[in-house]
Amino acid sequence: MTRAIYPGSFDPVTFGHLDIIERSTKIADELIVAVLTNSAKKSLFSIDERVKMLSDLLSGHDNIRVESFGGLLVDFAKENDASFIVRGLRAVTDFEYELQISQMNRTIYSEIDTIFLTTSLEYAYLSSSIVKEVASYGGDISHFVPESIIDMIYDKLRKQRI
Repeated sequence: MTRAIYPGSFDPVTFGHLDIIERSTKIADELIVAVLTNSAKKSLFSIDERVKMLSDLLSGHDNIRVESFGGLLVDFAKENDASFIVRGLRAVTDFEYELQISQMNRTIYSEIDTIFLTTSLEYAYLSSSIVKEVASYGGDISHFVPESIIDMIYDKLRKQRI
């Protein structure tokens, strides 16, 4: 059985993330969507909120589980007996960064490989940061994120301003 890990902050999850998740399930028997606890980033949603958001959105998939993790991704991969890591690429700049990370991961843990999936063209510009930026000005984010989380995003941003 092949097990893959798709790591990210998912703050918030976008249609681009969901596209990579859906496509990853076609190349792995099981996919772990690994929500990163990143103390260097100021998150809009807590780790528990992001895990719940993804769990709710992916509840119809028997071969996907959502977990949070902190520390090194390769340690999480070892603990979960993962065969490979999935990373989405939007642009050349993503590749340069992701290549360095994948080489470092392989140096630390030679049993792990990284597979890069290019983002579907319709989502090539999309990032969680863009979603938060547009939403912070009251813009329409319905083309970027699932309908079920739109109000959560606006509510969080409103509470931050108070």
